[in-house]
Amino acid sequence: MEVNEIIKPENLVYEKPRLMNENPMHYCPGCSHGVIHKLIAEVIAEMGMEDKTIGISPVGCAVFAYNYLDIDWIEAAHGRAPAIATAVKRLNPGKMVFTYQGDGDLAAIGTAETIHAANRGENIVIVFVNNAIYGMTGGQMAPTTLEGMPTATCPYGRNIALNGYPLKIGDLLAQLEGTCLVTRQSVHTAAAVRKAKKMLRKAFENSMAGKGTSIVEFVSTCSSGWKMTPEKANKWMEENMFPFYPLGDLKNKE
Repeated sequence: MEVNEIIKPENLVYEKPRLMNENPMHYCPGCSHGVIHKLIAEVIAEMGMEDKTIGISPVGCAVFAYNYLDIDWIEAAHGRAPAIATAVKRLNPGKMVFTYQGDGDLAAIGTAETIHAANRGENIVIVFVNNAIYGMTGGQMAPTTLEGMPTATCPYGRNIALNGYPLKIGDLLAQLEGTCLVTRQSVHTAAAVRKAKKMLRKAFENSMAGKGTSIVEFVSTCSSGWKMTPEKANKWMEENMFPFYPLGDLKNKE
């Protein structure tokens, strides 16, 4: 059988999203970032917004998104992506603008920018990857690190008396008048991937309809930071992360 017969449409099971370029991914095995990139690329293409989308990526593992998605990107200082996205969207209201941020960025150094952009109801999408740790810089404790969870800076586990409580930033953002959608998803199973894509699409549609700020939080693993295999990291996430950060919609204005 010739190659061109194998790749006929009726034989095609899967193809890479056309907005993802040929750069080899640097992410660790089992990392959720690659799957989330894929979903964003598919949604943008399916909406026909390839030439009208601007992504804002700050510091951390999230910064490398511009290496893989063939859209316009702006790199922001650590934590400042929502502020940059605000300016971009206000100056270009016809563009589809989103940030792509990790928890160390969004829920720590960028807390103020995140809260105030959402409270103003900026018509942007905030994609929030929450793996409860600083992944790129050495596995330090993040605001989202669970109680008792060991990291490089709390090797015996997060101590509430010393380190305070994990921050449920999604729940906080859902209370703000300017948010129209706050949803918590994951990409650990095929069913979860399908649901996550559906909510990403809704978030992007909200931004173009002028409904306010949409936040799509992804509860994710960090195999390297957690010092686990990808398989064990997924299991640990299900057993420990999901009870504290349950999946589902926290706010969904129709």
